[in-house]
Amino acid sequence: MAAAEPDPRLAKVYANLAAMEEAHIAFWEDRLRKAGASVPRRRPSWRSRVLGWIARRFGPELVLPTIAAKEEVDQNAYVKQPETAGTRMPAHERWHAKVLKQLVTSQPRGLEGSFLGRLEGRHRSVGGNALRAAVLGANDGLCSNLSLVMGVAGASVDSPGILVTGLAGLLAGASSMALGEWVSVTSARELAEREIRIESSELREDPEGEGEELKLIYEAKGLSPNE
Repeated sequence: MAAAEPDPRLAKVYANLAAMEEAHIAFWEDRLRKAGASVPRRRPSWRSRVLGWIARRFGPELVLPTIAAKEEVDQNAYVKQPETAGTRMPAHERWHAKVLKQLVTSQPRGLEGSFLGRLEGRHRSVGGNALRAAVLGANDGLCSNLSLVMGVAGASVDSPGILVTGLAGLLAGASSMALGEWVSVTSARELAEREIRIESSELREDPEGEGEELKLIYEAKGLSPNE
């Protein structure tokens, strides 16, 4: 994927991820040798060869969702393995899943705007979500209240009754939408707080590994390793 990627920043990200995976392979090969087992010759699977051909022929963005989904499933595979205790491998796998997932959800050629900051939870932008919630809430409230008033008017209720019904529907709709938005915002905030706790825990447990993650981000932004 790194060789087929025309964007040098993205190619650097792919290359760094591949280097981490290569280190994981070397770790397990070393464990096998120490256990007296034979280390088989590396051979890519049929699936890997097909994905590699697609990436070279049509571009890595076509295989990125497949690889990201695989990493998402396997990101906690090392957590329960005692051999990886005290290593950076569990943190690396979570980081790989995070990076690939964000690359999938970003625009083609990725890494534009605030994407790199969002990888670590920084510079969150809620303007689009807030506008979408406001428009959806207004449309939902107007349509539901209009339907209520039209239904009551169709039942030949007098004007005061229609007015009371409209006001009651307006109050009920506003309360419902406010409560729903509060629950939504609260859930989003709790999720963000959980992510912050996870990052804080990883920073305490493996500050050097987290430093490598930040290095990867800034290199993808175009900075040299020395900078």
